[in-house]
Amino acid sequence: MNPAIFSTQPAGSLPETLAVFFGYAMLAVFAQNAVFTRALGVSRLVQLVGDERTNSLLFGLLLCVTQFLVAPVGWLAGGWTASFGLPASFRPLVYMACIAVVSGVEMALLYLLRLPWKRQLLRILPLAALNSCVLGTLLLGRTQNFTLTQALGFGLGSGVGYLMAVLLVTEAQNRLRSQAIPSAFRGMPITLIYIGVLALAIYGFTGHTVIL
Repeated sequence: MNPAIFSTQPAGSLPETLAVFFGYAMLAVFAQNAVFTRALGVSRLVQLVGDERTNSLLFGLLLCVTQFLVAPVGWLAGGWTASFGLPASFRPLVYMACIAVVSGVEMALLYLLRLPWKRQLLRILPLAALNSCVLGTLLLGRTQNFTLTQALGFGLGSGVGYLMAVLLVTEAQNRLRSQAIPSAFRGMPITLIYIGVLALAIYGFTGHTVIL
């Protein structure tokens, strides 16, 4: 096994490390937002709009925590698969195993701790962990050859970016149910149009222009 697989870039000072961490976090929140730029986890986000049993804020928070915790585990697992020469087709399976382990630890902690909304948290956690946003972020980090610091920052930023998308879409629920919207567009169609408009706004915010 080659130890260099698990090495990060040359260690810098603490301010430099923090700058890289928060820089990649901000990149993931805005310029590379999981929902509005990468379209990760959109199906679950659309389902949240009509699901009155699931608290959108708790869902977003659990996904954010899971995303951050699984980032270092996935980074190590990615280096492990590369060191053994496993083909890239095995990466999703390895990363799904990492997500299962992390979510299992979270589930055990939720059972042990006395928290408000405990039963609801236990029900939401599997939905938040088994999300294409979590898996997709791990795969992106591996294809971009992130260091551990970059992977942690990008993982946290992806979770925060998804939480932001959840809050934006949930906040618009009342407007999206307006009687002024034609009946053919109510529900999923208008939600997808709303997400698309937000995606275009963020696309322009990051400096891109639409070529006609």
